[in-house]
Amino acid sequence: MRRKVTISLLATGVPGLDSILGGGLPEFSFNLIAGPPGSGKTTLAHQIMFALATPERRALFFTVLGESPLKMLRYQQQFSFFDPGKVNQSIKFVNLSHEVTTGHFDQVLARIMEEVKAFSPGLVFVDSFRSLMLEASHQANSTMSPLQFMQELGIKLSGWQATAFLIGEYISDNDAQPVSSVADGLLSLNQSVYRNSMVRKIQVLKMRGQQTSPGIHTFRITGDGLEVFPAATIPSDSGAMGPPSRRPHSQRRLTMGVPGLDDMLGGGLPAGYSLLVAGPSGSGKTILATAFLSEGVRLGEPGVIVAFEQTPSQSWTRTIDELVRAGKIGLINTRLLDLSIDEIVQHLIDLIQKMKATRVVIDSLSGFELAVAPTFREDFRESLFRMITVLSGLGVTVLMTSELEDRYTDLRFSSYGSAFLTDAIIVQRYIEMNSRLKRVMAVVKVRGSNHSDQLRQYEVTDEGIVIGEPVVDYERLLGGQPTPTIAQPGVGEPR
Repeated sequence: MRRKVTISLLATGVPGLDSILGGGLPEFSFNLIAGPPGSGKTTLAHQIMFALATPERRALFFTVLGESPLKMLRYQQQFSFFDPGKVNQSIKFVNLSHEVTTGHFDQVLARIMEEVKAFSPGLVFVDSFRSLMLEASHQANSTMSPLQFMQELGIKLSGWQATAFLIGEYISDNDAQPVSSVADGLLSLNQSVYRNSMVRKIQVLKMRGQQTSPGIHTFRITGDGLEVFPAATIPSDSGAMGPPSRRPHSQRRLTMGVPGLDDMLGGGLPAGYSLLVAGPSGSGKTILATAFLSEGVRLGEPGVIVAFEQTPSQSWTRTIDELVRAGKIGLINTRLLDLSIDEIVQHLIDLIQKMKATRVVIDSLSGFELAVAPTFREDFRESLFRMITVLSGLGVTVLMTSELEDRYTDLRFSSYGSAFLTDAIIVQRYIEMNSRLKRVMAVVKVRGSNHSDQLRQYEVTDEGIVIGEPVVDYERLLGGQPTPTIAQPGVGEPR
């Protein structure tokens, strides 16, 4: 029996792209990079080219009727991946406009192969391939059909052991026929604009010989080029509506850093759990989260906080600010309004792994929703599920805060219907006592564990949260009014 042919995979140099490709780009493959104008096709091609081009693996970049090489280089050199030392050494640019305007596919093919023979490249790029096909197909004197041209080009480049990339302004799959049927790999780029936000997406529609990551993935173009954010995957054992599955963890419990709260939780928060702290504005949610992180640092457990609303100087204690500056707590603080869940999760995972963090705070879910691009808000509940699932898989303990309206007669845990996703819930609220508003809190659930069912009064002081005695005779304190209700998890929440 013959042994399987080993296909070498090339590292593209584009963060996140190799992951969705299934490990990298197959060497000697014939690829199509498609998408509408402005979607990042040329930038992606250049980023791959500058990452892979070496004196041993040189690159030929053919331009057609679009931008001239000089104009294209003028803009591409603004990116950090651009290496002027490689131009005319490991990378050569060739303009095919003269051959294309003649309308003869055979002349275009002959010029390409002439350059290939002279330069012996390991990488070949044609931009824009669609312009080449359209211009030549409009000429009646061509002796070669477009399909014949593509097949001949693919065969000859494979014979020269070159990895090829055809870049084209293809908007739909039908536009890309028959190019997509000949290509070994097909990358589709797209972008959508909604008010002041832009979301860019990439999809691997085809890659022969390897298992790619399915679905649509978001990416961002910065001064470093493209960065792809692979979609957060949900383990197969997690149901669509069930709680996230998690790796087995010990029965160790984490101290919260608030005296008395560990007892209310039944001995602390089990490691690896997700906790939702829900309450109205000013009830002390962020202060509780701050205590949770500070306690972790004291015990040698690094933490990460994702802040979508405020900066440290505005609301956090001086202690937390100092810990962030000292590098003992990682901070993701963003006010962008076009984030995707995958981008947020990827940055969070990178920071968790960098700091070896075991505690994570997300403050708050309402700010999180605003930070996510409008195109993703319809699926925000699913986004929360995926994020919690991924974090649970990492084994970290997560505390999330949720801003809620307190109507003094009832209080829901989450306007996103996320209570069922979490392992534990602490609710904070206000009550009126002697013509003054007082804060009270209760532990609503700790999955698989006994916990206190007492409603405890607490104060927010310069030293943090101070939990007092249980509130007794609640109805009498409210002057005979009906006892306020606290919605049970999943009850009264939108489905």
